[in-house]
Amino acid sequence: MNLLLWRHAEAEDGSPDLARPLTVRGRAQATRMAAWVHKHGPDAPCVLASPAIRTRQTADALGLDYSVLPEIAPGASPVTVLAALGLDVPGSAPGHRPGKAPAPGEETLLVVGHQPWIGETAALLLTGRRHPFAVRKAAVWWLVRRTRGADSEWTLRSVADADLV
Repeated sequence: MNLLLWRHAEAEDGSPDLARPLTVRGRAQATRMAAWVHKHGPDAPCVLASPAIRTRQTADALGLDYSVLPEIAPGASPVTVLAALGLDVPGSAPGHRPGKAPAPGEETLLVVGHQPWIGETAALLLTGRRHPFAVRKAAVWWLVRRTRGADSEWTLRSVADADLV
């Protein structure tokens, strides 16, 4: 399984928080990262976005259909995010899926969301512990879950930064 965690691009300051749009720079970042995902990422991702305007505008740059998932709004916890995605929570009972498992054809999830939960979710999957990994605006972290027999592990395949693509 592929899991791409994409932090929203640069957004304007202000409130309410969910209504903050991307800046001109943020729209350019989203466009560059969408091109990177299309060129280097896995085919046919199931795209999910937080209900915030800035995440939806970031996802719009892909030109693909996506669903809004309220559970991954700003302030979500990594456990809540994983449950909403239907993914195992490290440290839980084997095979425990607190949420809905990805349907066939959704073996690649691309999730557009927020700090700190993006970094904390990546850390939890990669290390089994919650750490405050820093993720830059508009960056994509590509994780891969490999299963061998009864064991599965997450590995980091790539990190792409909007200022470097």
